Amino acid sequence: MSARPRYMISVAAELAGMHPQTLRAYEAKGLVNPGRTPGGTRLYSDEDVQRLQLIQQLTTKLGLNLAGVEHVLRLEDELRRVRGRMEQLESQLRTEIHETHRQYRREVVLYRPQPPARNP
Repeated sequence: MSARPRYMISVAAELAGMHPQTLRAYEAKGLVNPGRTPGGTRLYSDEDVQRLQLIQQLTTKLGLNLAGVEHVLRLEDELRRVRGRMEQLESQLRTEIHETHRQYRREVVLYRPQPPARNP
């Protein structure tokens, strides 16, 4: 899935199963934030289209109003941020564990008892 803006509004609307005017309304309400060309043309990414499809499901299949949709999307965004932070922390922890184990291997000296001395 790409976050790179690539679809004009007519294509994004068709992919999401909506009218282009609906996409404009959702943007005005802050539910979706498409990229813009230097000339101001809206460009929607795959992520934007997926978000629009989620909005479509929430309104048509679950019957949520736009206030409910906004709340669900806010929770989804927060969950995505928390997951990203968790992945970052897990990666950092794995690195620290690896480094700690590497230092142990370098610093730990195995005890090997000396054989008893023989009497002449």
